[in-house]
Amino acid sequence: MSTLLFTAELTTSSILLKSAPTRWFMINIKDAISNIEGLKNALKSRGVDDSVACEIAELDSTRRELIGKVEDKKAVRNKTSKSIGQMIANGEDTTIIKQEMKDLGTEISELDAKLAEIEEKLSEISVRIPNYPLPDVPVGTSEEDNVVVKTVMEPRHFEFTPKPHWDIGKELDLIDSERASKLSGSRFVVLKGNVAKLQRALISFMLDKHTKQNGFTEVFAPSIVTEGTAFGTGQLPKFKDDMYKIEGEDQYLISTNEITLVNMHADEILPASSLPIKYAGYAFCYRKEAGSAGRDTKGLIRVHQFEKVEMVTLCHPDESSKELENLVGYASDILSSLELPHRVSLMCTGDMSGFSAAKSYDLEVWMPSYNKYVEVSSCSNCTDFQARRARIRFKTEQGEKSQLVHTLNGSGLAIGRTIAAIIENHQNEDGSIRVPEVLVPYMGQSIIEGNTI
Repeated sequence: MSTLLFTAELTTSSILLKSAPTRWFMINIKDAISNIEGLKNALKSRGVDDSVACEIAELDSTRRELIGKVEDKKAVRNKTSKSIGQMIANGEDTTIIKQEMKDLGTEISELDAKLAEIEEKLSEISVRIPNYPLPDVPVGTSEEDNVVVKTVMEPRHFEFTPKPHWDIGKELDLIDSERASKLSGSRFVVLKGNVAKLQRALISFMLDKHTKQNGFTEVFAPSIVTEGTAFGTGQLPKFKDDMYKIEGEDQYLISTNEITLVNMHADEILPASSLPIKYAGYAFCYRKEAGSAGRDTKGLIRVHQFEKVEMVTLCHPDESSKELENLVGYASDILSSLELPHRVSLMCTGDMSGFSAAKSYDLEVWMPSYNKYVEVSSCSNCTDFQARRARIRFKTEQGEKSQLVHTLNGSGLAIGRTIAAIIENHQNEDGSIRVPEVLVPYMGQSIIEGNTI
């Protein structure tokens, strides 16, 4: 990809990348310019104004022109500087030529300043361009254009009218939104008794599944990261308004633990023999969820604080397509183990929520209260997009030139939504909840009933 560099301070995005004096452009400028129509189509398919492509071309043309002028003038200065030394040795007057060199130095400085300004503009544009969709991603504008590739289990037919999980949780005194609101404000929940126990069981079950069967290394990382770290995976600057910033600090609360798991290898050159690197981690995540309304504001579907078990893979570029299918399979297997009806959808270009994704699948669990499928996991191939931002590379033992790794991520799974799905799909007519068989060893019980307090 591009070897062009730009300065560390991105004034428009207000991100100070302190970890390195320079960074790559976040897109391959050379390839983009050589295929402007391809860039326009990619941007348009992701919902970005394709006029950006023309702006990039114009800025790059100006940049190249300035580079040519600067190099020519520097060549003249270098050649003349050598002749000045010879003139001095010959006793000749160098007053005029020194003034000319001073004027030339001023011209070079002015051109350098213009070049820096152009490169800053290019860098600011590049950090806002989403990843290019892979060729097999369906082109579309909304969820209507997504392609369902697999449906697992049929939704349960109830002999009674099923209740939403927020009503069941309140009736059994297991989900307390009122006291959570007293503690923290709206869109928080307190889990109590056996549902709090269910949360703990799910985390342990998912991590055991990923580490013992799927080859992941368990990681527990901080939930607070620097701006540069959030930039590395593409959360900043794109999703700045949805993240919680720590006042007065260069830090944010993570909106997904993909941020920490991917960036563990930022600024590193990995041995090719170490790939793939597979991490699974549990973490608290935080999102403002601005704009959500209606049924989504009830229960566990859209809250400001939630828990996730995340899967992240760093791999050789040739392996990323296969690794994406693996992540989808791991997430689907967990849903099947929990006896939850679900489907897998290939996301269209316009509905891929991940700024960094080149291809994404959503796994959606059936929710009786919604009478539809609701996302519980998203698995994405980010190709080299995040690796370029975070500078994660690999090198063969033969010492060949380093290459960017490919990064992938997938929820395995979102804990709160999984709890909601279990409560709704496994509810009994008497108000109790059946515990999925795989969780019985973790729970020590097969039925969840209410608190007795």
